[in-house]
Amino acid sequence: MGSGGRVSVVVVTLNALPWVQRALESVRGEETVVVDHGSTDGTLQLVRERFPDAVVVEQENRGLGAGWNAGIARGSGEYVLLLNADAWLLEGALDRLVACADARPRAAYVGPRLLNPDGSLQRSVRSFPTVWRLATEYLFLRKLAPRSQALNAFYAGGFDHDEVREADWLMGACMLVRRAAIEEVGGLDERYFLFNEETDWCYRLRRAGWSVVFTPEAEAVHVGGATHGGRFFREQVRGQLLFLLEHRGERDAERARRMLRVALRLRGLLFRGERGRMYADAARWLATAPARALVAAPR
Repeated sequence: MGSGGRVSVVVVTLNALPWVQRALESVRGEETVVVDHGSTDGTLQLVRERFPDAVVVEQENRGLGAGWNAGIARGSGEYVLLLNADAWLLEGALDRLVACADARPRAAYVGPRLLNPDGSLQRSVRSFPTVWRLATEYLFLRKLAPRSQALNAFYAGGFDHDEVREADWLMGACMLVRRAAIEEVGGLDERYFLFNEETDWCYRLRRAGWSVVFTPEAEAVHVGGATHGGRFFREQVRGQLLFLLEHRGERDAERARRMLRVALRLRGLLFRGERGRMYADAARWLATAPARALVAAPR
């Protein structure tokens, strides 16, 4: 079943083969906007040939949030489905997401249960970052008790992903967002280039009195990391510092920077190869300036 024009789908692409075809097939028949950030792998040719009804917007790559914002502006539906180019809805998922939102008038953001390509659960529920929650992740503390709230709050330890529940925020691989809520709180903050833009958005939505809802009644598959291949780890850390700076204050952002510098230096020693170099590079970057300067510096 289609949404009857109630949903606009936005997919942002950058060299999105081979998964983008499956993503677009899963929403065929819906108003769809593809925002491309300079693909050179044949993505645009595939979209234009196989999905001629999709609106294609080509723009400079100013980050995922900027791409989503451009697509939201071109759509007309009362709901917007933001779908990663490496994710696709399973049968009936869009109808179930809309039904969940319709039943909860203050639900601004509804996310499905995410699955890995092998069918296993991909844990998508998160709690807002704090210095302590980041420490439990980067210092391996959550490994001591993976399902405890105290040591695994960042990954919502104990959340079973089997019932409809409100959450702090949900991974943005697939999210249905109410346009009225977007119009009230604004679009995504484009200072987040990649990662954490949905964290900030959910925080602002919840602060304005809207809710963020997880529903296992709708399911989507998410490859995870396919579009960036793990190349932007430093950008992930930068986004976490920006979130803390904006919503927890400069003191917490500085405390987090110092903690992360130590944690990533340790990780750089523990891990071999490219992964260890990635952590060591981020640790050196964190040592170059205070949090506010790191967040503001050109990427």
